[in-house]
Amino acid sequence: MPIGVRGAVVQRVSARADGPLDVTWLAPDSAPLPLGRIRLHWEPASLAGWDVTAHLSLATTEVHLASWPAAPDDWPRLVRPTLYEVTGLSAALALATAALDLSNSHAPT
Repeated sequence: MPIGVRGAVVQRVSARADGPLDVTWLAPDSAPLPLGRIRLHWEPASLAGWDVTAHLSLATTEVHLASWPAAPDDWPRLVRPTLYEVTGLSAALALATAALDLSNSHAPT
Protein backbone atom coordinates (compact mmCIF):
# COMPACT_ATOMS: atom_id res chain seq x y z
CA MET A 1 0.00 0.00 0.00
CA PRO A 2 1.43 3.40 -0.86
CA ILE A 3 2.57 5.68 1.96
CA GLY A 4 -0.13 8.06 3.13
CA VAL A 5 -3.18 5.91 2.40
CA ARG A 6 -5.33 3.99 4.87
CA GLY A 7 -6.64 1.34 2.54
CA ALA A 8 -8.52 0.88 -0.70
CA VAL A 9 -12.15 1.04 -1.70
CA VAL A 10 -13.29 -1.93 -3.77
CA GLN A 11 -14.74 -0.59 -7.03
CA ARG A 12 -15.38 -3.88 -8.82
CA VAL A 13 -14.87 -7.58 -8.18
CA SER A 14 -14.46 -9.87 -11.15
CA ALA A 15 -16.80 -12.87 -11.34
CA ARG A 16 -13.87 -15.00 -12.55
CA ALA A 17 -12.03 -16.97 -9.88
CA ASP A 18 -8.72 -15.59 -11.15
CA GLY A 19 -10.15 -12.16 -12.02
CA PRO A 20 -9.01 -8.80 -10.68
CA LEU A 21 -10.11 -6.62 -7.82
CA ASP A 22 -10.41 -3.04 -9.01
CA VAL A 23 -9.68 -0.63 -6.15
CA THR A 24 -9.17 3.06 -5.50
CA TRP A 25 -6.69 4.21 -2.86
CA LEU A 26 -8.29 5.75 0.21
CA ALA A 27 -6.66 8.82 1.75
CA PRO A 28 -6.58 9.14 5.56
CA ASP A 29 -8.86 12.21 5.53
CA SER A 30 -11.38 10.85 3.02
CA ALA A 31 -15.12 11.07 3.56
CA PRO A 32 -17.05 8.08 4.92
CA LEU A 33 -17.66 5.31 2.43
CA PRO A 34 -20.91 5.27 0.47
CA LEU A 35 -23.50 2.71 1.54
CA GLY A 36 -22.58 -0.84 0.57
CA ARG A 37 -18.93 -0.15 -0.31
CA ILE A 38 -16.06 -2.25 1.01
CA ARG A 39 -12.80 -0.90 2.41
CA LEU A 40 -9.73 -3.15 2.40
CA HIS A 41 -6.66 -2.68 4.56
CA TRP A 42 -3.54 -4.83 4.54
CA GLU A 43 -0.18 -4.79 6.23
CA PRO A 44 2.70 -7.23 6.56
CA ALA A 45 1.94 -10.05 9.02
CA SER A 46 4.29 -10.59 11.94
CA LEU A 47 5.83 -13.82 10.62
CA ALA A 48 4.89 -14.11 6.94
CA GLY A 49 2.26 -12.98 4.48
CA TRP A 50 -0.28 -10.20 4.99
CA ASP A 51 -2.90 -9.32 7.59
CA VAL A 52 -5.92 -8.30 5.51
CA THR A 53 -9.18 -6.83 6.84
CA ALA A 54 -12.37 -5.79 5.09
CA HIS A 55 -15.02 -3.36 6.38
CA LEU A 56 -18.49 -2.83 4.92
CA SER A 57 -20.23 0.54 4.97
CA LEU A 58 -23.80 0.41 6.29
CA ALA A 59 -26.33 3.23 6.67
CA THR A 60 -24.85 4.64 9.89
CA THR A 61 -21.48 2.95 10.39
CA GLU A 62 -18.76 0.70 9.00
CA VAL A 63 -18.73 -2.89 10.24
CA HIS A 64 -15.96 -5.45 10.27
CA LEU A 65 -16.72 -7.80 7.41
CA ALA A 66 -13.81 -10.24 7.51
CA SER A 67 -10.17 -10.79 8.43
CA TRP A 68 -7.55 -12.93 6.77
CA PRO A 69 -4.53 -13.10 9.12
CA ALA A 70 -1.18 -14.11 7.63
CA ALA A 71 -2.69 -14.43 4.14
CA PRO A 72 -0.26 -15.50 1.40
CA ASP A 73 1.17 -13.04 -1.12
CA ASP A 74 -1.62 -13.87 -3.57
CA TRP A 75 -4.23 -12.79 -0.97
CA PRO A 76 -6.50 -11.06 -3.54
CA ARG A 77 -7.40 -14.56 -4.84
CA LEU A 78 -8.25 -15.58 -1.27
CA VAL A 79 -10.51 -12.61 -0.47
CA ARG A 80 -12.17 -12.27 -3.90
CA PRO A 81 -14.99 -14.84 -3.33
CA THR A 82 -16.13 -13.12 -0.12
CA LEU A 83 -15.98 -9.66 -1.68
CA TYR A 84 -17.84 -10.86 -4.78
CA GLU A 85 -20.69 -12.34 -2.73
CA VAL A 86 -20.99 -9.31 -0.45
CA THR A 87 -21.04 -6.82 -3.33
CA GLY A 88 -23.73 -8.89 -5.05
CA LEU A 89 -25.81 -9.09 -1.88
CA SER A 90 -25.41 -5.37 -1.27
CA ALA A 91 -26.55 -4.56 -4.82
CA ALA A 92 -29.58 -6.85 -4.44
CA LEU A 93 -30.54 -5.22 -1.14
CA ALA A 94 -30.22 -1.75 -2.67
CA LEU A 95 -32.48 -2.78 -5.56
CA ALA A 96 -35.05 -4.31 -3.20
CA THR A 97 -35.02 -1.18 -1.03
CA ALA A 98 -35.54 1.06 -4.06
CA ALA A 99 -38.42 -1.14 -5.27
CA LEU A 100 -40.08 -1.01 -1.83
CA ASP A 101 -39.65 2.78 -1.68
CA LEU A 102 -41.20 3.12 -5.14
CA SER A 103 -44.06 0.79 -4.21
CA ASN A 104 -44.74 2.71 -1.00
CA SER A 105 -44.73 6.05 -2.81
CA HIS A 106 -47.46 4.80 -5.18
CA ALA A 107 -49.57 3.06 -2.55
CA PRO A 108 -53.11 4.42 -2.05
CA THR A 109 -53.53 6.50 1.08
